[in-house]
Amino acid sequence: MSRRLAALTVFLRLFVKPRLARLAGPDVAARDFERMAALALRAPPYLRRLERPGGLHWISAGRCQAGRVILYFHGGGYVAGSPRTHQGMLGRLSKLSGAEICAPAYPLVQQAPFPAAFEAAQAAWRQCRRLGYAPGQIVLGGDSAGGGLALALLAWCCDQREPPAAALAFSPWTDLAMTGESLRSNRSADPFLPVSRIGELVRLVLGRAPRDDPRISPLYADFPGCPPVMIQFSETEILADDARRMAARLRAQGAEVTLESLPDAPHAWPLYDGWIPEARQTLRRAARFVQASFAETSR
Repeated sequence: MSRRLAALTVFLRLFVKPRLARLAGPDVAARDFERMAALALRAPPYLRRLERPGGLHWISAGRCQAGRVILYFHGGGYVAGSPRTHQGMLGRLSKLSGAEICAPAYPLVQQAPFPAAFEAAQAAWRQCRRLGYAPGQIVLGGDSAGGGLALALLAWCCDQREPPAAALAFSPWTDLAMTGESLRSNRSADPFLPVSRIGELVRLVLGRAPRDDPRISPLYADFPGCPPVMIQFSETEILADDARRMAARLRAQGAEVTLESLPDAPHAWPLYDGWIPEARQTLRRAARFVQASFAETSR
């Protein structure tokens, strides 16, 4: 662990985790996330973000190769986050991978109930296809809730027999039934997420819908003909078992899965690119995976 990561972990544990534990509601969470991102999350030089019809934000930095796109879904527990909060990290991923990022502004739960986010993900896929991208020219990606959304969309794409080139997930939330043991075993170890609010969040997001609906809990989905998947997570986060079990399910269905972990890092740490070296290292590995996946499908 670098000194910067150690300092960030202490800051999150002392100041951010307690605030998340007592947040008044989703609107406050969304406001806080937007403010934090604007003040603290760094972006690479020459970042470009263009909003197009359908709520799609196209983000890039540096030279991008034509005919390659990462369809990326932001995290935030379905109650916070946007393409703006994630544009710094996505700009860096674009620069490292040489691919443009398409980041949908999918509806948060306070804007539209489940399954609106999944339906927006389907619409974003269809829009990329209408723009001329073949399935093999698209990599799906996401972090936290957005990672779960990306994997849920992956299952749908596989069912439609048009799998993307690959999928990438940072600290994905894949099981809203909350059956992972790490929710309990990492309760104190997680420096960021308070497990005391997870049940409340699930009720807010799903209402009376089944917790194991594969459109939001891809741990229960099927993935016929699945392309390569990379999942990165922290051993100390409360969602660690969401990542481990997701990888096991994918492998059981024949998928090639790259599962990587850090021994002690906050949830979705690549967001802190520019502050901690571990974020850049993770994004570099992710970019190499993206490039290799595109190269494989273009053969």
